[in-house]
Amino acid sequence: MNKNRRNFLKYTGLAGLGLAGKAVFSGCGEGQAKKSKDSSGRLDHILVQAQKEHPPHFNMSGYAAPKIDNVRVGFVGVGNRGGAAVERMSYLEGVEIKAIGDIRSEKAKEAKGRIQRPGHDPVLYTNGAEDWRKLCEREDLDLIYIATQWELHTPIAVYAMEHGKHVAVEIPAATTVEDCWKLVETSERTKKHCVMLENCCYDFFELLTLNMVRQGFFGELIHGEGAYIHDILASFFNKEARFDLWRLKENSKRNGNLYPTHGLGPICQAMDINRGDRMDYMVSMASNDFLLEPLAEKLAKEDSFYQQFVDKPFRGNMNTSTIRTSKGRTIMLQHDVSSPRPYSRLHLLSGTKATAQKYPLPARIATSHEAWFTDAEMQKVEAQYTPPIVKKIGALAKQIGGHGGMDFMMDWRLIDCLRNGLPMDMDVYDAAAWSVIGPLSEWSVANRSAPIDIPDFTNKAWKSNKPLDVSLSTGGNTGVKV
Repeated sequence: MNKNRRNFLKYTGLAGLGLAGKAVFSGCGEGQAKKSKDSSGRLDHILVQAQKEHPPHFNMSGYAAPKIDNVRVGFVGVGNRGGAAVERMSYLEGVEIKAIGDIRSEKAKEAKGRIQRPGHDPVLYTNGAEDWRKLCEREDLDLIYIATQWELHTPIAVYAMEHGKHVAVEIPAATTVEDCWKLVETSERTKKHCVMLENCCYDFFELLTLNMVRQGFFGELIHGEGAYIHDILASFFNKEARFDLWRLKENSKRNGNLYPTHGLGPICQAMDINRGDRMDYMVSMASNDFLLEPLAEKLAKEDSFYQQFVDKPFRGNMNTSTIRTSKGRTIMLQHDVSSPRPYSRLHLLSGTKATAQKYPLPARIATSHEAWFTDAEMQKVEAQYTPPIVKKIGALAKQIGGHGGMDFMMDWRLIDCLRNGLPMDMDVYDAAAWSVIGPLSEWSVANRSAPIDIPDFTNKAWKSNKPLDVSLSTGGNTGVKV
């Protein structure tokens, strides 16, 4: 079956290259065919890149770069999440914020003003859209922290690594298969870390269940579910919310799961993806758009500025993608950022001995089909399985904040690993594998939910890579001043 499926993909890829401008499957619905037609060249490229061979250079999984006692940081993009990161980083000992870059000078100044502790005097880089290059070229920086619009994530990360810097990049790290490979190959060649800033991997229940998986509580994991369901429809069209309405533009030209990593990252860590198992192939299905274009049409009647978004191939409101791993596990992902639904990341782990689920709240665990654990039973589990990182820094993380503390815990762990010369919790293979679901889902949606292989960014090293260590057995000495 596996051979037949790959042959099927091979031949449909050839057919797609010869049918530019047409839907790959004649059975596509009218709305679906429109989306395929509007982006057929790019979709063909996705398939070609997904099948392309890439020889390995160096295995970055488990790689420990030389330790850096004082981590000198430069920030690129501080309009939203980047500005908050500047503030959080300023609490950490062993960190010096030396540079802040943003195309909007007022945002860079605001970010500098958020610094909470003395010892930081960053230079501002605000001289046009390419000034980030000068920032990355500085010789007195160790880490570039990237929080720009998505399309700049990979170009800045690659440029920074090529200039001798480790990088931490917001999610998704890349929006194309080609860029995922660029990140991998550059990190391997330069031996510089490329860490994706997936904060949900540091939320408290996710860390708790990961530690429980490591200690065998769930038995063998069978299935996982994750989601990003967040009604941010109004903000898409808000001219002040994001620079140049970049996220609205992403949703007006790409139809798939564009933001997969919040739900996927914690599941992949629990399932040892890239470290004992790998994601093998996936399928994806999208609803029609019932909300984005109607709102664009409504706003265009009031403000001609929005006419540019009328009659665009907006992404379907709900996307559901399913993934099968090499070991036979399954993962379900959902993505909806436009429907009036309560927020959910749907963190679910199902194993041979137990199940855990978060959303709807409160998070719960069960060991049989009869009932979830009571509050008292949950407290007992938390007392036994709360991981060392939460015990050490969790209370401070909640005090400093950032999505309830998980943002600060993520930043603290990043800096602590760099200062102690430790392997990263999320390496470049995770950045690539979790991010690539976006473009692969686009191809599958456009091709009547056909399966598509997920590239092995580790080049088979996943079979011997060691699972993620959550014990905090080394390091943990980075101080915090509040």
